[in-house]
Amino acid sequence: MTQKLFSARGKRPVDEFHRELGKLMWEWCGMSRNATGLKKALSAIPQLRDDFWKDVRVPGSADNFNPEIEKAGRVADFLELAELIARDALNREESCGGHFRDEHQTEEGEAKRNDERFAYVAAWEFKGAAQPPALHQEPLTFEHVKPSQRSYK
Repeated sequence: MTQKLFSARGKRPVDEFHRELGKLMWEWCGMSRNATGLKKALSAIPQLRDDFWKDVRVPGSADNFNPEIEKAGRVADFLELAELIARDALNREESCGGHFRDEHQTEEGEAKRNDERFAYVAAWEFKGAAQPPALHQEPLTFEHVKPSQRSYK
């Protein structure tokens, strides 16, 4: 990966891509989200990743200690992780925990759970660069405490 980062010889610093990804995730995949915004994120992230690999500038060289290489590697990983987060958030059609889907709320504006469909732990398997990842689910079982609809009223 180090050689690939240096061979880009782009014009944009790593921090610029990092900020852009952060803003994108905050806008469309934050605590309050909806399907429209998540789909925007899922279309914007691959484009940002392509731009990163074509136009990133990593100063210095790989021959000496260079914190910019480490930072660029982390941002490359963040681009992959951001896409998985957005994909999982779009797939999870409920409001639960700290994340609120605008289209999944009660008449009173409270988070609306869907425990019949989403009482599982998710793991996404990478299937190749040109393939969508595969979702693996492990059911959650609740023996002592049962999930319940939260109310702040």
